[in-house]
Amino acid sequence: MLSHLKPLPQSEALETLVAASPHQVRHSSSVSVILPTLDEVENIDRAIGEIIDNLETGYTFEILVADGGSRDGTCERVGRWGAHYPVRLLQNNGGGLAEDVLAAAGQAQYSIVVVIDADGSHPAGSLAELIDRVASGRHDMAIGSRYVDGGATVGWSLRRRLLSRLGAAFASPFTDVRDPLSGFFAIRRPCLLAAGTHARGFKIGLAALLAAGAGFRVCEVPISFVDRQSGQSKIGAGHLVAYLAQLLAYLRGTRFSGTFPRFSVVGTAGFVLDLVIASFVQGLGAGIMVAHICGFSIATACSYVGHAHYSFDDRGKDSVQRMRSAAVWILALAMRGGIISAASLLCLPVTIALAAGIIGGGIVSYLGNDLFAFRRKDMLPLAVRWKLGAIGLTTYVFFLRLFYQGAIDLMPQEAYYWTYAQHLDWGYLDHPPMVAWLIWLGTAVFSDREFGVRIAAPLCWLATAFFMFRSTSETFGRTAAFLSLPLLAVLPFFFATGAVMTPDAPLTAAWAGALYFLQRALVAGCPKAWLGAGVLIGFGMLSKYTIALLGPAALVFMIVRPQSRRWFATRWPYLCAICATALFSPVVAWNAAHGWLSFEFQGSRRWLSDDVVFSAPTLLLFIAIVLGPVGLLLAATSTARLTRLLAARRLCRSETFLAVFTFVPLAVFIAFSQFHAVKLNWTGPIWLALLPLMARMIETALRSASMTKVATAAQVLAIGTVLVFSVLLHYLALGLPLVGYPKGLRAIPIAFEEFVSAAEEVKARVAATTDGRPLLVGMDKYNVASELGFYGRGRTRLDDITSRNLFGDSGLMFEHWRSAQALSGRVVIMVGLKEDSLSGQGLANWFEEIGPIEQRTIYKGGTEAGRFFYRIGYGYRTHDGGRV
Repeated sequence: MLSHLKPLPQSEALETLVAASPHQVRHSSSVSVILPTLDEVENIDRAIGEIIDNLETGYTFEILVADGGSRDGTCERVGRWGAHYPVRLLQNNGGGLAEDVLAAAGQAQYSIVVVIDADGSHPAGSLAELIDRVASGRHDMAIGSRYVDGGATVGWSLRRRLLSRLGAAFASPFTDVRDPLSGFFAIRRPCLLAAGTHARGFKIGLAALLAAGAGFRVCEVPISFVDRQSGQSKIGAGHLVAYLAQLLAYLRGTRFSGTFPRFSVVGTAGFVLDLVIASFVQGLGAGIMVAHICGFSIATACSYVGHAHYSFDDRGKDSVQRMRSAAVWILALAMRGGIISAASLLCLPVTIALAAGIIGGGIVSYLGNDLFAFRRKDMLPLAVRWKLGAIGLTTYVFFLRLFYQGAIDLMPQEAYYWTYAQHLDWGYLDHPPMVAWLIWLGTAVFSDREFGVRIAAPLCWLATAFFMFRSTSETFGRTAAFLSLPLLAVLPFFFATGAVMTPDAPLTAAWAGALYFLQRALVAGCPKAWLGAGVLIGFGMLSKYTIALLGPAALVFMIVRPQSRRWFATRWPYLCAICATALFSPVVAWNAAHGWLSFEFQGSRRWLSDDVVFSAPTLLLFIAIVLGPVGLLLAATSTARLTRLLAARRLCRSETFLAVFTFVPLAVFIAFSQFHAVKLNWTGPIWLALLPLMARMIETALRSASMTKVATAAQVLAIGTVLVFSVLLHYLALGLPLVGYPKGLRAIPIAFEEFVSAAEEVKARVAATTDGRPLLVGMDKYNVASELGFYGRGRTRLDDITSRNLFGDSGLMFEHWRSAQALSGRVVIMVGLKEDSLSGQGLANWFEEIGPIEQRTIYKGGTEAGRFFYRIGYGYRTHDGGRV
């Protein structure tokens, strides 16, 4: 053994080793160790010595030093080792690391090859485990991994850790290995040699993974990676570029190298034609929507001919391909519409906005055509194609929502929560305060515009996606984890939580995070995960009380799984509850100071109401809307699988977790629906627990010939759902040709800003003929008043706006924000979206004089978008000195 050798590579270490360890042992396995070097004179003696120390008593081995052109004496040191041990120097001047390793593998004597760095960063003590994994016949490759449980990186800065993780993330669509960039691995020699066509740069292990076909068996062994102590790292910016080029080269099963130049020619011509036509049409007096769609339609028709007969002339053309092309066109049109809308909000010149939109749409068009519409069936393995498609679809949906967020009017609920943010507090009547805090923060950074109100929604969605990816990866692997992302993007509830700022956005993020930590605690057995679950449940309780349903679900799981009952005797579940309660305590304090208003509103008033309503059918309808067609399909197949496993008593711990945390909260809502009315969004977050199994069902369908229809249906339904959402967003922001708007403003958020401008004109006219400032009153619970408040900013102060609570009806928080006594004698303009909201017989009793109901029509872009009604009351009189 070499434990007595000095830590630094001195020349006397070789003599000591030669004298101490004659190389005559009977070995059980044979292995060729490849040691790539480039100017490693300070490390080479130690590296070779440690390899011999760990292999000499159990293996027949050889060490092949693949040198890339060292000039510091490394080769001379290697030559001295070769005189006494099976160490060979292979010089490959001018090649990269991958080429050096492959050249050495070509000359290796044995069927198992190990690659290890010469700088001492890889632990030679792990050699035996890597070799034994491959020698056992159960694996074709064993990787020394930093990113599996037990693995670590020692002495790395935060920046280097992040860059390493980012590099691994780039490779993750192509392999399920957690550390695909590791340079320390054992592999069967033919498998390594097969990487020849993919080997570039310095990630030879990744090249081997990419070259492997179906049935390639890989395992990961945890290692502690220690940064080099001597010498300089050879990795620089050029290696990063080479790595990205390596991934791109693998992706070039699509023939990017051939299609991109040809696509660029057609695309450039299409860009010029598109911009000229759009500018010309706008010059004739058309709006930007008509101009950009005219330019797009003509340029796309011409470009399709060019792509079909030039850019992708070697790809098949049939009815399916044409349908895919049509889908890509719609996606490109919607994306450019979002970019044009965002650029217009930034007050960029119209020409620049159009050019930016055309470029953005062109990127979608190229990727969609090359990878989807005109795709080659043999370009990549099926699982890789689906993972890349999942990433592409998820990325598209994320940026689509982001670009449109500032261009679509606020929904009344969002405007109401913006009003929350103008009265920051620790609690409110109908919701906890998290939504108000997030809106306040967003508008503080991005101003009181739609984008500022909504920016927290996509950030919460990203947090949800992060936790969902981690949960699914740990339960079913990386492929299923990638497939879970487009489900989060296209299922209607989750699409909405990433686009609209309501309490559901932070609730869903907290729910996903709590599920992840509960899974780590209950399934993986990690005690400290209980603390993470407590923190996330606490944050969730600051968003919406329904996350408390995770508590009963956890209790049920610990009861039905005997192995989990041990947690009752530990402190961890109770610390979880303490953490959640501590975070939620400000809301409790607020309720205590306000007569338990919110708890009564959300609790006893709903559960103990005298009105009995059987709403189970409505609940089922709402579930169908929340999940959408693809969600319904996968939820049904997932539930069927759980049922079969339960009947066969084969339900494993992970699947039991998913079942319990889905169906226990769902059972609560089903029980509630037997006697009370339900709301559309209530069940949305509970499907997060089933989402990993939904993704797993898609992965299973890809591998099973008997389930191909499930995979095909899921793909078609997902793309169809995205197309519907894309067209809808374009319609809400810019409109569509020959498609008018609904005549009622209550239907969709189309013209609320125009509505408030018209209401302000009425107010200005009334103010000119009366003394004082008229009061605007929205004649419903909160919708109208909230829109008046948000879009009236800078013209009407919130002090001059309230809701129908002024007349004794419910106005939610509006009735708690000011006293009615100060409003006595004021002129009141009552505004409603329905005529009957202003026609009540009792309204006249609240005024000294009241006028008739009048009507105004609202126009958006020259098209009628709806109407509203208003009525003027003079000399408001309070009743019983109440509050409004």
